[in-house]
Amino acid sequence: MPTTEAVARAQLVFTLFDADGNGYLEPADFDLMARRTVDALPAAKEEAGQALLDAFRGYGATLTAELDADGDGRISPQEFTAVVLEPQRFDGAVDVFADALAELGDPDGDGLVERPDFLALMVAIGFEPANIEALFDAFAPVEGDRVPVAVWADGIRDYYRPDRAGIAGDRLVTG
Repeated sequence: MPTTEAVARAQLVFTLFDADGNGYLEPADFDLMARRTVDALPAAKEEAGQALLDAFRGYGATLTAELDADGDGRISPQEFTAVVLEPQRFDGAVDVFADALAELGDPDGDGLVERPDFLALMVAIGFEPANIEALFDAFAPVEGDRVPVAVWADGIRDYYRPDRAGIAGDRLVTG
């Protein structure tokens, strides 16, 4: 059974992924969100940007295939919350998305994401700056105010786990 925190995280994700604000998730939302995110970090490598575009599109396609119960090509809030917290249905798409987003945040390829890059990407997605700062701090930055790419990717995976509570990602829904 999903935790209260997981339900709150899912509701926030729906709101953010509804990039055009029309109350539904559609393929265009995932393209818009992906482009916004890639554009937030111009220093990122082109292949990392393309990987994130592909990951957003793949995640959107997976969600539509799994959640569009009425076959109208879009996902309502009810369709989303009814089954999005079933990780076995989405692990593959979440893994690709988590790796692509975290790697985009490491434009110099040193395996570490610097705070300004993390902030830029997360603001582009739509999270609140104070919550983003709290999340970054929860990842226990290493020397130079950076977090390992793998730590961020694992944090994204945790965010989508319905059985998790008290995780770093819960800081994104407080506030």
